[in-house]
Amino acid sequence: MSKPYDATAKDLIEADPAGWVAFLGCPAPPGAVRLVDADLSTVTTDADKVILVTHPAPWILHLEVQANRDDSIPRRYLQYNALLQHRHQLPVATVVILLRPSGELTGRWAVRPPIGPSWEFAYSTIRVWERPVADFLGGPLGVLPLAPLADVRPPDLQEVVGRMKDRLDREADRPLAAKLWTATYLLMGLRYQQAVADTILSGVMQMEESVTYQAIIRRGLEDGLRQGLQQGIQQGLQQGLDMGHIEEARVLLVRLGRKKLGPPTAAHQATVNAIADIARLELLLEKLLDVSTWDDLLKPD
Repeated sequence: MSKPYDATAKDLIEADPAGWVAFLGCPAPPGAVRLVDADLSTVTTDADKVILVTHPAPWILHLEVQANRDDSIPRRYLQYNALLQHRHQLPVATVVILLRPSGELTGRWAVRPPIGPSWEFAYSTIRVWERPVADFLGGPLGVLPLAPLADVRPPDLQEVVGRMKDRLDREADRPLAAKLWTATYLLMGLRYQQAVADTILSGVMQMEESVTYQAIIRRGLEDGLRQGLQQGIQQGLQQGLDMGHIEEARVLLVRLGRKKLGPPTAAHQATVNAIADIARLELLLEKLLDVSTWDDLLKPD
């Protein structure tokens, strides 16, 4: 799956792994779901997200999100599934979230060797565009940004986004809401023109926040993912940061930092959350280009 959708989908899973497990029909009690390392370095590869579920019996959810067709995908999923079973010594379920028809997969990959029995590797597929929008509007918060990609008629899109806003206003704190709106904006690009996303989302968010945050996404984050952190920081972040939106700047620092440095620890996240100086956040965004670890990024100059 091509960026920025790949990174966006991974962020959604990281934000609510238990919600994704529940959405797939396997709800678990608090504390029974957690992300585990998805790096299968023995073959220099990396699954999208790997989730350990410990209730009622331990098992692994290998979750992939796909937007574009790639004929090599079923073979890679079989490889991931087998390596995860070997690493964790647990049964592994592979589930693929298909974001649009161009990423269509059958859910099966036939293996027919010249000798010996033929067999199939089977995996589950969720075709977002075929699912009722109510599945996402009423599901866990982590799947909410997929609602505009569901079985939605264009005239109903405004209402769908309005219902998303109602839920986020009630249930999400401001940093989480900002992350989910960011994901919504980027994922809408798979189906709708950018002008449509701009109009619809600016209609449900406070105008000042909407314009600023979408400018950050459009001119900074999206360009940064495609063309590198340097251009992302130079072409768009400054406008939003100069307006003093500290919480948005924190979210963006963690988001870009994750792309370059890997996931922050709880201590790193707490350090970022404690920064209340917009100038300090600007310096850290610039410093991000020159460091290789979170400790180097956050240590006092």
